[in-house]
Amino acid sequence: MADIHPTAIVEPGAELGEGVSIGPYCIVGENAVLGDDVRLISHAIVTGRTSIGARTSVYPFASIGHPPQDTKYRGEPSRLEIGADNVIREHVTMSPGTPHGRMLTRVGNNCLFMIATHVAHDCIVGDHVVMANNATLGGHVTVDDWAIIGGLAGVHQFVRIGRHAIVGGMSGVEHDVIPYGSAMGDRARLTGLNLIGLKRRGFNRTTVHDLRRAFRLLFAQEGTMSERLADVAELFRDNEPVMDIVGFMQVDRERSICQPRVDGGE
Repeated sequence: MADIHPTAIVEPGAELGEGVSIGPYCIVGENAVLGDDVRLISHAIVTGRTSIGARTSVYPFASIGHPPQDTKYRGEPSRLEIGADNVIREHVTMSPGTPHGRMLTRVGNNCLFMIATHVAHDCIVGDHVVMANNATLGGHVTVDDWAIIGGLAGVHQFVRIGRHAIVGGMSGVEHDVIPYGSAMGDRARLTGLNLIGLKRRGFNRTTVHDLRRAFRLLFAQEGTMSERLADVAELFRDNEPVMDIVGFMQVDRERSICQPRVDGGE
């Protein structure tokens, strides 16, 4: 049975799971679906065709499921799907998809969205993702599992952030960031691998050593990128994380791969 505060508004048609808690002054729209034990702390709004998975907590003044900030959107029945065990802090905004994308924005499980983060239309966010305060994803961005987006960082439309990657605070990310990579800067560049994250995730020394070797080879000055990718794929074909990077870089994309800075300049 749901626990609904007397000041909350739950519109007819909303689906509430077992143990849902809806705090003071929250609003739940008619097409919203809240899974078991979802908590809306207070003053939160969940609207549109939005589903929220079990045990997710939504904090005050979060705006979840309102129409996307896209001038081409005309009220089409797009969706926002949020997984289980997420923490969505104050003033977070998440938008549904658009007909020009997937008609769907999807957020995975066990993510932390700190204060005032924004997930725009048609984004796909994986599991265990952390977005720090005021970080922003433009439309159609993909963020893979275990990635971290630092505070005040902005990710350009259609960019991909690979799994276990980290984006430093106040960075502007215009290009795809490889899995396990570390990127930062006003116009972000690769600064190496996310070594601290790899250690925290329990990657062994041999795997990390191979990743570092592969990184140096991939971004060396000699040869073409296609040649270097082929060489790395052959040398490290049994190393799954390295092959994650190779596969990520081999995808045919309009947006280029974020590169390291050249010594002495940009």
